[in-house]
Amino acid sequence: MNPTATLSDNLLNTSIKEDASDIHFYPFNNYTDIYFRIQGKRVKHSRIKLKQYEQLLTYYKFISGMDIGESRKPQNGTIQHRTTSNLFSLRLSTLPLHQTESLAIRILPQETKRTLEQLFLFKSQLNKMKEWMSNRAGIILLTGPTGSGKTTALYALLESILKEKSYQTITLEDPIEKNMDNILQVQVNEKAGITYQTGLKAALRHDPDIIMVGEIRDKHTAKFAFEASLTGHLVLSTLHAKNAMGTIHRLVDMGIKRSDMKQSLIAVAALQLLPLQMKGEFTRRAAILELLEGTLLENTIEGKPLTELDTFHSFEYLRKKAFAYGFISKKVYHS
Repeated sequence: MNPTATLSDNLLNTSIKEDASDIHFYPFNNYTDIYFRIQGKRVKHSRIKLKQYEQLLTYYKFISGMDIGESRKPQNGTIQHRTTSNLFSLRLSTLPLHQTESLAIRILPQETKRTLEQLFLFKSQLNKMKEWMSNRAGIILLTGPTGSGKTTALYALLESILKEKSYQTITLEDPIEKNMDNILQVQVNEKAGITYQTGLKAALRHDPDIIMVGEIRDKHTAKFAFEASLTGHLVLSTLHAKNAMGTIHRLVDMGIKRSDMKQSLIAVAALQLLPLQMKGEFTRRAAILELLEGTLLENTIEGKPLTELDTFHSFEYLRKKAFAYGFISKKVYHS
């Protein structure tokens, strides 16, 4: 194995061992700093020579199918990495800088050992989301910042539901983050003419019960997702938003009419990951959820403020509850 491949393997294996969700490369004049994102926090891992980084960048571009000679435009690629216990899909993204490029790698486990129940801290919230999945038409949104577990939760929910009932499920993703056997997964590829719009038209001919749109990133995708929900199908998607209330504001900013939201939006679940502890030791991360549905959702869409009669559990309330039960440390509660 050549030195660059060895450096890559050591780096990837270390990041996985430390339960990192991302690797960030920051190139400077003579060196490159490497950071891991662990439990949502960015931690400096090491520093390598700039020449080593340039060789590593070329290596990653080559094995992920990027254009090695292109450094002026952002590029994306994916590779597979297997450890002794798990398979990981790595999503690579380059960003042009002055005279060089930065690189970010998202680490996506493909053979997760955690059950659906382990992904969520409070079982009642999981049960509520399962109830939403019984709808046969409309749109359900999982929201939160990068790395909050939106896509992981969405995949896990889909897998759980499909074990219980046989639904024709089609996903439109850019990129596909986890390969699943019992779902038809479509890789959106703008260059090849496979857009969200063309993908939807093709998907509808396959008589789907459930359509999953990987992520709503812009106005066009938002419009597309809501139009899909009006075709008599259940649509699931993710969106970047700070909290549940902020999701409605994001949709308004993206040009979605409040009347369309009232007609199509079934519910919103905003996720926040908490590092759990048992006897003072960190065990795993689990999600708490701000949930919007029913009358509360309708009032939020209409812009009405919360009242004392509304039963809405904010992240602050849920963190306080988690701390009271001894699930999280005082430091995590106040962070």
